[in-house]
Amino acid sequence: MSIICIAKGTATMGHTTIGHGGEVTSQTPARWEHDPDGGCVALWTMNPETEEQEAPARIYGDWQASEYLGDVLAARQARGQIRDLRLQVDFTLQEAFTDTEGKRVRAIRYKADFTYYQPPNRQLYGSHAPYYAEQSGVPWEFVVEDVKSKATRTAKYAMKKKMLKDRFGYDITEV
Repeated sequence: MSIICIAKGTATMGHTTIGHGGEVTSQTPARWEHDPDGGCVALWTMNPETEEQEAPARIYGDWQASEYLGDVLAARQARGQIRDLRLQVDFTLQEAFTDTEGKRVRAIRYKADFTYYQPPNRQLYGSHAPYYAEQSGVPWEFVVEDVKSKATRTAKYAMKKKMLKDRFGYDITEV
């Protein structure tokens, strides 16, 4: 059995320069650096007994990480750990209106990568949380999840995050 490891960071492509005769004149290796604000996600498997990496890490950029996370969430939904998984969900943060000068002002919208419901008390009950939520009748929690990197954490995003919390009461889970 293996453990799946995931980390955020920055990936730098390697570079090789070939001379006129076909010989390698310079070479720099590809690098991965752990960075919580990085724009990439690395995935690898590890042997839990030896704590050694079993295979080379796979690196995903921002969009690829979102696609990978969608696959993970779909698998969680298939196992009954989450419900009602939706992708690219629009929230209207401020309705469109006409100002005092007669100019039309467009609506402000936020598009979340994913939304879903998860059972409460996941830390307390672990994988049994869906069962206990069903038995006790406790409502499942609504989750708004977004793949973010340093490049996508803009001032505009920060404003929309605050507006989402103010208007709907939802916090955004950033991955």
